[in-house]
Amino acid sequence: MSPPRLRARKLDIRNGLVDLSHGAGGRASAQLIDEIFREAFDNPLLNQGNDQAAFDVAAGRMVMSTDGYVIWPLFFPGGDIGSLSVHGTINDVAMAGAQPLYLAASYIIEEGFPLADLQRIALSMGRAASEAGVAIVTGDTKVVERGKADGVFISTTGVGVVPPGIELSGDRARPGDCVILSGSIGDHGVAVMSKRSNLGFETELLSDSAALHGLVADMVRAAGPSLRLLRDPTRGGLAATLNEIAQQSRCGFLIEESSIPVRPEVAAACELLGLDPLNVANEGKLVAIAGPEAADSLLAVMRSHPLGRQAAVIGEVTTDDHRFVQMTTSFGGGRIVDWLAGEQLPRIC
Repeated sequence: MSPPRLRARKLDIRNGLVDLSHGAGGRASAQLIDEIFREAFDNPLLNQGNDQAAFDVAAGRMVMSTDGYVIWPLFFPGGDIGSLSVHGTINDVAMAGAQPLYLAASYIIEEGFPLADLQRIALSMGRAASEAGVAIVTGDTKVVERGKADGVFISTTGVGVVPPGIELSGDRARPGDCVILSGSIGDHGVAVMSKRSNLGFETELLSDSAALHGLVADMVRAAGPSLRLLRDPTRGGLAATLNEIAQQSRCGFLIEESSIPVRPEVAAACELLGLDPLNVANEGKLVAIAGPEAADSLLAVMRSHPLGRQAAVIGEVTTDDHRFVQMTTSFGGGRIVDWLAGEQLPRIC
């Protein structure tokens, strides 16, 4: 049975602000949790009111991932920090080939933060979790003094289960394997940057933030053991992801610039801002490395899914003791795609 609702005067969501009492562990804390978070995340495990969640799991290996979200601005075209914190952690779990099961959420809120914005974030987070079929089953809330948190920070931890026989890992790429990208790059980073810099474009740029586990499940069924690894190219973009895999698998990559999907409006924005789309963050795309025998069937399955319609083979794994990521440019030349030096877009997730 759910714990009884508090009978204190309801929060003034429209005009109220978070204050230090909301993080002090007393009646105000309980009321904040009850009227904002429990209503937004409503599910039987959370409603038990315990400091933890106990649940049964299916056969297979457990997967766990955790991440912190400090994005600014908190609301951006195509999403917000709430939905992003759900999608990002679900995707980290899914890249192991796992079915995400549950999430835990921790909020650090700055004193003076509007209750209306907090509710908006929580409701967005709850919708994203519900749409993904993943419950937020436990969490924590802390309130810090003004100037200590820049509004709100969120950490989420996700757990999932990998079915028996699935083994995806960053050290499994082999020379001759195909590199497949699920869709256009740079959408998230450019959408956030356009909002942050108050840039006006003829076409609104939207973040690609989305939960990818449904797409992953289809890919695993289609490719089986020929699917070597999956990775979502978030901070550092496609360039960082391929360099990470090259180091883990002790290999190189040769990719074709002309095969990499980039929306014209994103390319134009990157040119205006002096950014390289290969370095820009994504939150709803994945990179797959697969044996060449499975490339056609895998590509067909990806393109039949709403989140993989622009999927493309963009290159191959090579033998390279230097572990370089090389790219054939659209002009027929070549260049090394190196790690991003410094911070191109701070607080992008």
